Amino acid sequence: MGYQSVFRPGLFDGQVFIVTGGGSGIGRCTTHELASLGATVAIIGKDVAKLEKTRAEVEADGSPGRVTVHPCDIRDEAAVIAMIDAVLATHGRIDGLVNNAGGQYRQPMNRISTKGFEAVVKLNLVSGFVVMREVYNRWMAENGGAIVNIIADIWGGWANYAHSGAARGGMWTLTESAASEWAPSGVRVNCVAPGGIASSGFDTYEPDAQAEILKFPPTIPAQRYGNVAEMSGAIVYLLSPVASFITGSCIRVDGGSPNARHCWNPPQPLKDGLAADKSRPYGGFHLDAPPKLLTEGPKKAGKRSS
Repeated sequence: MGYQSVFRPGLFDGQVFIVTGGGSGIGRCTTHELASLGATVAIIGKDVAKLEKTRAEVEADGSPGRVTVHPCDIRDEAAVIAMIDAVLATHGRIDGLVNNAGGQYRQPMNRISTKGFEAVVKLNLVSGFVVMREVYNRWMAENGGAIVNIIADIWGGWANYAHSGAARGGMWTLTESAASEWAPSGVRVNCVAPGGIASSGFDTYEPDAQAEILKFPPTIPAQRYGNVAEMSGAIVYLLSPVASFITGSCIRVDGGSPNARHCWNPPQPLKDGLAADKSRPYGGFHLDAPPKLLTEGPKKAGKRSS
């Protein structure tokens, strides 16, 4: 069947995109959609097996685009520079960057160690900055392009994730700064901010965080989780020509989460006649599967993303 994108076939023929964290979750889905639209996608990550699996999936689909694998720990500046040089040596151009790789763990702020805080900020802000800077300096400054940075639902702060909230907030203002500085070079820089997106990332959290994730849908206006195809669609839109006058902006993909203010009373589905499927998800990604958290429940032990 292949990826069911809402965008026209061939939209990105001849173009090359880098997607960090391309082996799983949002990055994997975005890779599939870009390739389905004719793009060559250079996927970046530490886990070579996951990257190769994504490439094999795209090839099995018979997508008009293609995927190349470039293992890289984006926290290593020298490795990032070598990776970008390798992409340019292989493909000769970089039309877009999806700065997607990141992660965090749940911890009250007074218990976050300095080392833990620095690790999360380095992964989610410093590393993203280095990738942006090197893509710009090595190609986009002379040739233009589009950058999409993935942040998070940070509006109003992010309790129990203060380290990641600080990093993602930094990435948002960094995006605004780059949008201004790099516009004369024909480079657009925007953000997409996901809320509760049901992806494999759910399964990387510790049990206490997973328990909170399971309570999420009734607390937001849309009353459900989002999915990776809904994230990918926003990313692809910002990379596309129709977004040519959009820079320094952020698309929220969060079901209205920040709008659920204290004066909002979540509806009672049976009492108010609000069916659970009123907000219907877009299911464009044919290989998407729910995270184990939603099918098997929380695990006894979790794994930190940082």
